Amino acid sequence: MRRAVCPGSFDPVTNGHLDIVGRASRLFDEVIIGVLINQSKTGLFTIEERIEMLGEATASYENVRVASFHGLLVDFCRSQGAAVVIKGLRAVSDFDYELQMAQMNIGLSGVETLFMPTNPLYSFLSSSLVKDVVKWGGDASAYVPDFVGERLLTRLKQN
Repeated sequence: MRRAVCPGSFDPVTNGHLDIVGRASRLFDEVIIGVLINQSKTGLFTIEERIEMLGEATASYENVRVASFHGLLVDFCRSQGAAVVIKGLRAVSDFDYELQMAQMNIGLSGVETLFMPTNPLYSFLSSSLVKDVVKWGGDASAYVPDFVGERLLTRLKQN
């Protein structure tokens, strides 16, 4: 079985993330969305909320599942039986950082990294940017699923 991991914080999931996951789901038998638990950062949404939103957003893909992890990505890949990491690249600056990570990952464990260029519709998109737009009253509905946009509005009104 060809299995791949799409890692990230997904705080929150965007249409750019979903584009990469959807495309990966056509290339692999199973795609695991790995939600990184980063103890040093406080996210807007809890890990459980992110997993729930990702589950809802990817429910139409029969070969996609969501799990959380902490520690090294390669250890998570090994535990899941995945030999490939899928990373979306928005710009050259993404490539510089991701190439270093990919080289470290293959050196540590033999896990390969597949870089997928982001759909030009989402080349500027990030979770941080979406949160800022919504925080300041802008309309981010074109960049996240409707239910994510509603949760963002609710959460940011509470803060």
